[in-house]
Amino acid sequence: MNFQQLRIVRETIRHKFNLTDAANALFTSQSGVSKHIRDLEQELGVEIFVRRGKRLLGLTEPGKEVSELANRMLVDADNLSRIAENFAKGDEGTLTIATTHTQARYTLPSVIAEFKRAFPNVRLSLQQANPKDLPAILLDGATDIAIATDTLEDHPGILAFPYHTWDHAIVVPTGHPLSAKPSVTLAELTEWPIITYDDGLTGRIRIDKAFEAAGLTPDIAITALDADVIKAYAALGMGVGIIASVAYDEDQDRKLVRLPAPGAFTASTSSIAIRRGRVLRRYAYRFIEQCSPELTEAVVRNAAESSFD
Repeated sequence: MNFQQLRIVRETIRHKFNLTDAANALFTSQSGVSKHIRDLEQELGVEIFVRRGKRLLGLTEPGKEVSELANRMLVDADNLSRIAENFAKGDEGTLTIATTHTQARYTLPSVIAEFKRAFPNVRLSLQQANPKDLPAILLDGATDIAIATDTLEDHPGILAFPYHTWDHAIVVPTGHPLSAKPSVTLAELTEWPIITYDDGLTGRIRIDKAFEAAGLTPDIAITALDADVIKAYAALGMGVGIIASVAYDEDQDRKLVRLPAPGAFTASTSSIAIRRGRVLRRYAYRFIEQCSPELTEAVVRNAAESSFD
C-alpha cells in the first residue's frame, strides 16, 4: 500500500468514479489508475468499487470504510508537511479561503487588508463559490478555511464557529412609493415583486420563514446568487430588493434607499469553518482570530481536539 494508491481512490471518488477524469487530475494514465486500484484491492482482499464491466458505479460497503481511512491518512500526511513548514517558514506560504460573493465583497476586505499587513509574504487565494458547494470544497482539502451562512454547520467532517451576525436590508429605487413611509411591514412588501437570494443562500430561509409566520405569500419575482445583481435589478425598478445589510452602502448605492422595517426578519449568523483533523499553518489561525478575536488559536485547537474525544 502506498500514498499514490490512496490518492487515486480519493480522486476517483471526487470525480464521480470517472477513471479518465481521475487520471487527468493526477497527471497519469487511466490504465495506471486501474492497475493501482486493482493492486490495492488485491492487497486488502476486498473490492473497493462496485463495477459494471469496466465502469465504476460506486463504493462497496468495505470501500466506504477504505475511503474514510484513506482520506484520514492523506490529511495526516499533509499535516506532517504543514508542521514542518510551520517551523521552517512560519510567515510564508499560501492561505486559501473559500467563501461567497457577499463575504468576499463586503465583509472580508478590511480583515484581508489587516492580514496582509501582518503577513506580507503570505499569498492569499480567495475562492468565490456557491455557498451550497463550500462544504464539499472544504472537505476535499482544496481550501484551508471556508466562510458562509447556513451551509457549513452540521457536517461531521467540518468544525464551524460563529463568525458574525447580520440582518437583511430592504432596498428600493429613490422615489419608490414605499420610501415615503416611516417604516414598512411584510404585508406592504407582498404588494410588490421581490428580488432576493436563491433558495438556501445568504439567510434566504429566514426571509421565507418571516413571510410564512405572518401568513403571507410574497411574489418572489427574481432570485440571484449575490447582492450586486439584486441591487442592479432593484435600481431598475423591477422590484423590492432584500439583501444582506452589509451589502448596502449609502454612498455607493445612491440609486437605492434602505427602507426601515424593524423586526421584519430575524438575524443571520455566518460561520467560519475548517476541516476536522487538519493542521493549519500559524498564519491561518491568525486570520481566523482577525475575523473574530475570541477565536484564538488555542480555542480553535481545543475545539478540534475535543471533537475527536
